[in-house]
Amino acid sequence: MTTPGTPADAPLRAALRHPPANADRRVPAPAAPDPCGERGPGVGTGGGDLDVFLTGRVFMDMIFTGLPGLPPPGTELVTDGLGSAPGGIANIAVAMSRLGLRTGLAAAFGDDMFGSYLWRTLADQESVDLSSSLRVPGWPTPVTVSLATDDDRSMVTYTRPLDLPADSLVAEPPAARTCFVDIDRPVPGWALDARANGSLVFADLGWDPTETWSSHVLDRLDDVDVFLPNAVEAMAYTRTSTPEDALDALAGRVGTVVVKLGPRGAIAASGDERAAASALPVRALDPTGAGDVFAAGFVFATLKRWPLEQRLRFANLVAGLSVRHRSGSLGAPCWGEIAAFGESGEVPAADLEQYAFVVPHIPEAEIGRGPDSVTRAEPTLR
Repeated sequence: MTTPGTPADAPLRAALRHPPANADRRVPAPAAPDPCGERGPGVGTGGGDLDVFLTGRVFMDMIFTGLPGLPPPGTELVTDGLGSAPGGIANIAVAMSRLGLRTGLAAAFGDDMFGSYLWRTLADQESVDLSSSLRVPGWPTPVTVSLATDDDRSMVTYTRPLDLPADSLVAEPPAARTCFVDIDRPVPGWALDARANGSLVFADLGWDPTETWSSHVLDRLDDVDVFLPNAVEAMAYTRTSTPEDALDALAGRVGTVVVKLGPRGAIAASGDERAAASALPVRALDPTGAGDVFAAGFVFATLKRWPLEQRLRFANLVAGLSVRHRSGSLGAPCWGEIAAFGESGEVPAADLEQYAFVVPHIPEAEIGRGPDSVTRAEPTLR
């Protein structure tokens, strides 16, 4: 009990100023439980081989949500929504690992607090193999701050040049069934070597900031097996006016091509086969990373050797589940969320029937875990 005139929290303040002599002053290492339970042995059956290997830049993403708009100069906005998550190439690495794919990543991490958080989250919590990655002394981890409003988002990124190119981390690619590259630059030598050894090469590309959309970029498809552009990129590079025409133009240059249509789903061609699938009918809260989750789903379905239409449907399913959360890479679904969604009643039973083929592939350990078991972006760095 406190004496009159003494603040009620005085004992707590005194304890903080004068901790017990035997108090442990070290900052405890945060727990990193696996949000997906048992992820399984991977798609393949061959020893310790990876299912997918990729390289790229990892960012510390900090996502402010619930903003009514951007703050005018000289003002301050206070919001109760803040998420932190691995970004950049980590978006797709997390999405792949959460589906049970044995995922290897070669990336550089700073030796600062953000680098430690990202390494721990990816390696310990998300089961991404970082044996080809490294910590770079004195190099600050890249950071992106995203300001998400009701109908748009703005981003600010801090990054310093890295003397060591990300691709140089791979002296010799590990054995992997697939690898994932970005063809906004030439296909790296390690991916060419992997393909020569039997790996399937999946490729994406980003927005061309020059908006020249050089057709020479498409020449790199000679070294690619599966290409996954969005509709705007596909039409711009092929000089076509519809996604369907872009698909036809690209189908003659690569074995399998998928054109992502966002809320309208996706279309694809593989040899003489054509397929189309609508998007999952859910309310989208944040599309951040949805394209990466789609790609992860398509890689998984390809390794399962599912028919082309089922590959599209599964990729749309996992991408649709991810956009229901404002959480960047940590919005990628685990199998527990996939299982729970089928029982949620969120979409009509008739719409769910087209995903019935997925049910036999849900790991037994994930049945009954539910969507609340999935780790979302944390409000602060812990």
